[in-house]
Amino acid sequence: MSEPVTITVKLFAAYQEAYGLPELVLELPTGTTVAQVLDRLLAEHPELEQWRDVTRFGVNLQFVAADTPVQHHDEVVLIPPVSGG
Repeated sequence: MSEPVTITVKLFAAYQEAYGLPELVLELPTGTTVAQVLDRLLAEHPELEQWRDVTRFGVNLQFVAADTPVQHHDEVVLIPPVSGG
């Protein structure tokens, strides 16, 4: 069995409001994708479900596809749409 990976998830906009924190540190199974990270956050805060289809993903300051696996010590960013004003 492989060791779990520890990542930091930076939270913005609606995600930060829901959690009341700027970031989370998560321990996840090896092979977890950024989409599965989002699934976990939405399971904890179902009110965020409305943002699932419009959230973009970043890993270590690069935009990535939803099926990108996270690595140990990655910094994952979930980027919901931000309204101007």
